[in-house]
Amino acid sequence: MRLYDRPYLILAATTLIWSGNAIASRLAIGHVSPMVLTNLRWMGTLILMLALAAPALRREWPEIRANWKWLTVMGIVGFTGFNALFYIAALYTTAVNIGIIQGAIPVMVLAGAFVAYRTPITALQAAGIVVAIIGIVLLAARGDLSVLTGLAFNFGDVIMLVACLGYSAYTVALRDRPKITPQPFFLALAFVALVSSLPLVAAETIHGTALWPDLTGWLIILYVSVLPGFVAQLLFMRGVELIGPGRAGLWVNLVPVWAAILGPLILGETFAWYHAVALVLVLGGIAIAESGKRG
Repeated sequence: MRLYDRPYLILAATTLIWSGNAIASRLAIGHVSPMVLTNLRWMGTLILMLALAAPALRREWPEIRANWKWLTVMGIVGFTGFNALFYIAALYTTAVNIGIIQGAIPVMVLAGAFVAYRTPITALQAAGIVVAIIGIVLLAARGDLSVLTGLAFNFGDVIMLVACLGYSAYTVALRDRPKITPQPFFLALAFVALVSSLPLVAAETIHGTALWPDLTGWLIILYVSVLPGFVAQLLFMRGVELIGPGRAGLWVNLVPVWAAILGPLILGETFAWYHAVALVLVLGGIAIAESGKRG
């Protein structure tokens, strides 16, 4: 079996890359502003996609043109909206809060798939979600549940919740995407993201909060353009194609766990016992939910 046909490896790699995006969003503070980061991220990704998929885009242009309204909405919600809100949230809330809120995405996706398509949720899937969320809560609380009593939703938390709701809707809607092959499909969405982020940069400039990147900012832009912006999106679309939006969305639970692993490697943080326990719980939750899937 080819690597591109292995959904679990694909989705594990996707969430690893996404966890790096969370770290990049925090590192970007003081080096590049959120809307500038969003715009330049998609500019870099679009350049990569044009180099890779321009011939396919020309071949499939009639189908893209016929579905331009759907593609525009998907690009704004799933690409521009999620990333802009994600980078704004990083200014106001902590990594603990972001991890907890991101952990809600699988629940949102399963609920959205049920509402949109009446996709059934089995008892084992529900149990798997609960086990995985327990792992995320343990991770967020750093092994001390009393820490949770001090958490309060601030502006950044609300913004991150809205971002996750939007991305969940995008994930569910991928089931009905037009019959366009992945590369030109993604290229079209990246173009929408680039264009739709321009007014956001303009608004940031008008309000005097735009910050153009320094050297560190450019390195962050390079990372988010190539990996979260390019590689991870294609991988996630492939994962959804292979196992469906509900099951693919469950893997988002791995993002805070990967962040706990990357934190010590990149930021010098300590890998504590609760990181290991959370990792086991999240992987166990995914395994339980997978065992409860319907044929």
